[in-house]
Amino acid sequence: MTKRQMKLGAFIMLPGHHVASWRHPHSGADRTFDLAYLTEIAKTAERAKFDMVFFADGFGSNLNEHSSSALKLDPVILISALAAVTNNIGLAATLTTTYNEPFHVARKFGSINHLSNGRAAWNVVTSANDKESFLFGKDKHLEHASRYERAEEFVELVQKLWQSIDADALVIDKEQGRFLDVNKVHPVEHEGKWFKVNGALDNPSNPHGNPVIVQAGSSEPGKELAAQTAEVIFTAWQTLEEAQAFYRDVKGRLARYGRDKEDLKIMPGVFITVAKTEEEALAKQKELNSYILPEVGLAYLTGFTNIDLSGYDVEEPLPDISSIEDKTNPRIRYNIIREIAKRENLTSIRAVYERIAGARGHREIVGTPSQIADQLEEWFLNEGADGFNIMSPYFPGGFEDIIELVIPELQRRGLFRTDYESSTLRGNLGLPLSIKKHEKDTAAAGK
Repeated sequence: MTKRQMKLGAFIMLPGHHVASWRHPHSGADRTFDLAYLTEIAKTAERAKFDMVFFADGFGSNLNEHSSSALKLDPVILISALAAVTNNIGLAATLTTTYNEPFHVARKFGSINHLSNGRAAWNVVTSANDKESFLFGKDKHLEHASRYERAEEFVELVQKLWQSIDADALVIDKEQGRFLDVNKVHPVEHEGKWFKVNGALDNPSNPHGNPVIVQAGSSEPGKELAAQTAEVIFTAWQTLEEAQAFYRDVKGRLARYGRDKEDLKIMPGVFITVAKTEEEALAKQKELNSYILPEVGLAYLTGFTNIDLSGYDVEEPLPDISSIEDKTNPRIRYNIIREIAKRENLTSIRAVYERIAGARGHREIVGTPSQIADQLEEWFLNEGADGFNIMSPYFPGGFEDIIELVIPELQRRGLFRTDYESSTLRGNLGLPLSIKKHEKDTAAAGK
C-alpha cells in the first residue's frame, strides 16, 4: 500500500507574504507585474512538484505609500497565462461570489480548465472588505449570513452550468454535417432567491472533471458551505488541537451530503522561514520585522481585524473588542490574533503585528528543515491537515529556501511526492471527477 502523502499549495502573494517583504534587499518587488517573473515562480513550484499555485484576491484596500499589498494583477487572467507555460501544476485563483454573476464565473474557470487540460481551481470567497461595495455601486455591504446564503446558491448554479453540456456532446461529423448532439445539452432552468438563469454554458464539460472548488473560511456558515461544495479548504489555525477540531468537524459533515472524507482536502496555511541553522532562521525573521514601519504595522492589523487602529500608540496593548458584535464580518481573524497575543504574552500592538507580519493569523514556523518537517508531519499524521498552503516570506529567495531545504526533507521522509501522479489537478489531489450529487431533502435535513 502506498504511503499517504501530503498535498502542498504554493500561496503566491507578491512581493511576499511578509508585510515588509518589498523592502527586503533581495525581493523581486520591481517585478510583481512581470509575466516572465511570474512564469519563473510557477515553473519553480512545478519543478518542486507542488499540487498547485494559489493566488488570493480582494478589492478596496487603501493605497498606501509605504505598502505594496493593495496592488496586484487579476488572478483569473494570471492563471490563464500560466496555463500556457506549465504542464502539471494546478492553477487556483480567487473570485468572489459577492460581486460577480454565476455565468461569468462558470465561463471563465470552465475555459481555463479546458486550456490547462484539467488544472483549474476556483477559490470561492465572500467579500469581507466593506469598501468593496463602493467599487460596485453599492451603498451597503451584504451582511455575513446573506453573503454565505448567496454564495451557496451561486456555487450550486456554477456547477450546474459546468455540467450543462456533456463532455462527449461534440460529434464533429463533417460528412454528415453534424457538429453537436443536442440530446447531450441540458439547459439550466434555475430560479432562486438570488439568481434566475435559463440556458447552457457555451463550452462543454471537461472530460477531466469540473474545476476544483477551493474555499477559505472557518465560520459556521463557511464550514457548512465547505461540506456541501468544497474540495479543498485553506484555513488558519495556530495549534494542533484547534486544527484537529476543525478537521474532524468539517470532515464529519460530509456524509450527510453523500460525500466521503477523502473528497475534501484540508490544507492550513503555514508561513515558513527556514535556514540551515535555527539561529540563522531567527535572524532572517528579525531582519524582515525590522523593515516594518509603525504606520504600516497599524494599517496591517486594521486590515486583518476590521478594527481601525490608526492613531494608536504601537506600544499600547491591542484593544479588546471581543464583546462587540459585528453582523457584517464576524471577527474570526481578530479572535485568532487576540488568542495569539494572550497565549504568547504580547503586550503591545508592535509585538502583535511583528508576530503576525507574514502569517496573518496562519501558523508560523521558523527553524531548520528538520524542525519544520517535524511540525508539518505532526499535523499531517494526527488529523490536523491533509497538506498545507505554503506561504513564503518574500519572493523569489524565501520561496527558493523552502524548495531547496524543506521539500527534500519531506521527500526523504516519504511525506511528499518526487513526481506527479497525474497531469490534472484532480488526479494529483486524489479527487473524484465531480462532487457527488445529493438529494435536496438530505441536504436540508443536515442543516
